[in-house]
Amino acid sequence: MKRDLKYLELLSKNFPTEQAACTEIINLEAILNLPKGTEHFITDLHGENEAFEHVLRNGSGVIRQKVEDIFGATLTEKERKELCTLIYYPEEKIALVKKSIRSRARLGEWYRTMLMRTVRVLALCSSKYTRSKVRKALPKEYSYIIEEFLHEWIEDNENKHNYMMSIVDTIISTGRADHFICAICNVIHRLVIDCLHVIGDIYDRGPGAHLIMDTLCNYHNFDIQWGNHDLLWMGAAAGSWACVANVLRICFRYANLETLEDGYGINILPLATFAMETYGDDESPVFRPKKNAYESLAPDQVGLITKMHKAIAVIQFKVESRVIARHPEFHMEHRNLLHKIDFEKGTVEIDGKDYRMLDTFFPTIDPADPYRLTERELAVIEHLAASFMSSQRLARHMQCLLDHGSLYKVVNDNALFHGAFPMNEDGTFASMEINGRTYSGRALLDEVDKMVRAAYYAPAESPMSQYGRDFIWYQWCGPHASTFDKDKMATFERYFIEEKETHKETAGAYYTLKNDPEICDKVLRELGVEDTSHAHIINGHIPVKTKKGESPVKAGGKLLVIDGGYSKAYQGETGIAGYTLIFNSRSLRLVRHEPFESRETAVSQGMDIISETAVVEFTERRRLVRDTDIGKELRSQIDDLQQLLKAYRSGQLSTKGLFLRERQHRSRVQ
Repeated sequence: MKRDLKYLELLSKNFPTEQAACTEIINLEAILNLPKGTEHFITDLHGENEAFEHVLRNGSGVIRQKVEDIFGATLTEKERKELCTLIYYPEEKIALVKKSIRSRARLGEWYRTMLMRTVRVLALCSSKYTRSKVRKALPKEYSYIIEEFLHEWIEDNENKHNYMMSIVDTIISTGRADHFICAICNVIHRLVIDCLHVIGDIYDRGPGAHLIMDTLCNYHNFDIQWGNHDLLWMGAAAGSWACVANVLRICFRYANLETLEDGYGINILPLATFAMETYGDDESPVFRPKKNAYESLAPDQVGLITKMHKAIAVIQFKVESRVIARHPEFHMEHRNLLHKIDFEKGTVEIDGKDYRMLDTFFPTIDPADPYRLTERELAVIEHLAASFMSSQRLARHMQCLLDHGSLYKVVNDNALFHGAFPMNEDGTFASMEINGRTYSGRALLDEVDKMVRAAYYAPAESPMSQYGRDFIWYQWCGPHASTFDKDKMATFERYFIEEKETHKETAGAYYTLKNDPEICDKVLRELGVEDTSHAHIINGHIPVKTKKGESPVKAGGKLLVIDGGYSKAYQGETGIAGYTLIFNSRSLRLVRHEPFESRETAVSQGMDIISETAVVEFTERRRLVRDTDIGKELRSQIDDLQQLLKAYRSGQLSTKGLFLRERQHRSRVQ
């Protein structure tokens, strides 16, 4: 009782009177009966920043649908298209219009028309939220005016019509129409997506991962479930040599120097110098970047990238062997393959069979000690690791991944994780040894999350920090890592062996078992979901081959795999350009996107992403805030306030002196 009263005394500082507590209870009860906010789920963006930005701006087609709902019967298709483009890209669209409309009067009329139309769209988008929440989303400089529009003009209040139109005319005459329309459009973007869930793999392949991270770090409400590519960059930023080498190799494979140099300022000059001196006459086709990645590059640039690609790949195989040697519990000795090369015959032994190698020029590999780094290689990898660790922008982005990210998340009865849930073939949870202890199920994922954070927060030279860095690398490519979960990452084989049989990466048991609804329910319960009747697992990681008829909806709707190929490198395989899953108060909908050409085309020609929507689940009773995790928190707060009221009314907690405090508080507010 004393502990409860102590808590209530603390609570009374915020609600010092019965009236204050009652008012808050009324407010919270009202919020509980609002429709739940719209959640968007995306995954495997892989650096495709323009497509990602467009999906945020058009709300995965939601904004276009709202424009259709409002203006479908009153505006032509061309006019609706123009309005959508303005909402998506207000700054660019206004600039184009100002170039095409020279008449000041005509431009003023365009401003007047578009201002009124965008406010109508904003009114519809804001209708499911409290005034307080909408107010917080508004820019301070226009907050009062926009609120006036939303709550007076949209209601067609004839008494205030002239008043509202005078505001419109003043906005235009004072030259603030551009800024005002942009402000309205940005609020629309914010309200259409109440919460964004990014289910891993922001990094690699595409050129704009750093730009995606800039957007996310300033986004109003989001979370990230780490993918193995994200963890690879996190490991590199923490100083893991194995992660640094892998990051660079992938960048060179896709000719992606924008993220490295322009994005994070990584100094690759020492590597370039070493590669030119060591592999100067080597034009190995094995290490030429992907064709569609270097089409715009000059031949000498392709040649340099090819040499750096080979140099860092060899360094990678060497430094990975050190991690494997430090951790026999990883059971990855089979991935050390340099000592199995017969340099005289030009072959390598894989699983007891000799294969001819596609490249046999290895001037830095000593057959007698193949995993030893040369002095130059050692200097290069030390320099590169230091460059990653000293990048301030990269550090900010990694802190954002740590602050807003985790290995998994359970929200509103949906379990989100990037790749797999470690399982045995018999459906039991697979176990793994970490720091001498064995973990499985949810406890294993929690311990992995802890190890990732240890790489950053433990003292840099401590065993825990070193173990954390090594463990991040394991999450990138380890056989039982939830973010990878295959028997091997066949990097060596794909580079050096032509026979496809050696390239095969056998997926873990989860990838087969996940098609069973009972297994999905088992995983959901392990992650803390009590009622699994309307619960789902949402994954990415494995591209869904849509063009071959594969469905992202599995296990009778229990599992949704939403990697649809945002990465251009995968679009030939998937046949589409990504999925967005939308969970609003009425339904759970899967949106399938066609390829996005470019931001410039979207603005100049009004080209939107063509999307198809399929309803995965529909509910007759609209989901309210009370049905969500936030609702549980609000109901708990209401219970506490009810207890505070009882304490006031029973005399257990005196309000003596609190009235004075309340009056002082109101005086300060006024």
